[in-house]
Amino acid sequence: MEKDMTVFDNAIPMLHYFNHRVSTPSWQIDSGVINFIDLTYITGGQVVYVVDGERYAASEGDLFCIPKGAVRAAKSPNPAQFECFVANFSLHNLYGGETTMPLPMLSSLGRDADLISSFRRLSEIWLTRTPGHTMRARAQFMMILQRIMSVMVYDVDTYHFDARIKNAIRHITERFQEPLTISEVAEAVSLNPIYFGALFKKETHTTFRDYLNRIRLNQAEDMLHTGKYNVTEVANSCGFTDVFYFSRLFKRYKGIPPSSVNVIKL
Repeated sequence: MEKDMTVFDNAIPMLHYFNHRVSTPSWQIDSGVINFIDLTYITGGQVVYVVDGERYAASEGDLFCIPKGAVRAAKSPNPAQFECFVANFSLHNLYGGETTMPLPMLSSLGRDADLISSFRRLSEIWLTRTPGHTMRARAQFMMILQRIMSVMVYDVDTYHFDARIKNAIRHITERFQEPLTISEVAEAVSLNPIYFGALFKKETHTTFRDYLNRIRLNQAEDMLHTGKYNVTEVANSCGFTDVFYFSRLFKRYKGIPPSSVNVIKL
């Protein structure tokens, strides 16, 4: 059965405050309980936080994720040099219940140009406040959280995939119904099949065949949810020529046989 990667998929952030902070000599945060999640990405200088009595020293590239209810205080030993992006937000699931970020209090991301660019875009949205900016800011912030989760939790950094692998993935998702081979996809991106296979696994952490099967099985699951197709029709539509092989593979990846997939009213 495939690893559950949906833990964070139902989380919806509500952004209460955002700032691209460049500290002044007198900057500090007085000790107090916070009623939000504090996400702070350090982009320059140094800062010291005290959270629930424990001291955390951070510098460029570090990320704070301080949970709601914590007692927080902060001060920079070099205030004129301290710079960060800070977001205070709450996090709920689709059913309205509060949830938390599955991140440590302090971690090191390094100086991530893509993440900084995303934060700058959020800053632009937050400050201009054009009509619809609340929804746009939430969407941008969700992309930031997804970026952080990809690097720190899912361990699949799609932002930095080799351009040839990105093109290969596009080729797979557009033509997965066809009898694709690794040689065909390698040729489409001008790579030797052996080199392509090694590079694909290095970038995606899985083999070409496994990746292709997951794409096909996800499509199959969506078709089965409609209740409009039988198992043989689904298998054939998703690139499988052997319905028995498809059924075994589906159960291995999804944990249930294809005939047991619930129909969802769409």
